[in-house]
Amino acid sequence: QVQLVESGGGLVQPGGSLRLSCVASGSLSSIEAMAWYRQAPGNQRELVAAITRVGGTNYAGSVKGRFTISRDNAKNTVFLQMNSLKPEDTAVYYCFATTRINTYWGQGTQVTVSS
Repeated sequence: QVQLVESGGGLVQPGGSLRLSCVASGSLSSIEAMAWYRQAPGNQRELVAAITRVGGTNYAGSVKGRFTISRDNAKNTVFLQMNSLKPEDTAVYYCFATTRINTYWGQGTQVTVSS
């Protein structure tokens, strides 16, 4: 089992920055990759960024160059640094982890970009 707890969401003006954190606990050695997803009202949940066990990363085209996913293995934490935020980035952001046999989700954290 893996538990995920997100933090760092909030209200920010367009052009601003936020850093999301996701602390993982449980069977950490079984995690193959972690990711951030987001879901805006009326939309499907979409992949924002992912990072593998060995540090490979992947980004949605809409956030490439603005968002950075990283991990601190010593703290069992994955980060999402979000810069140059736009109103269309407004969504609930979810942390995600996958093992060979299971997937896990955090509870989500709200990010609102508005003036």
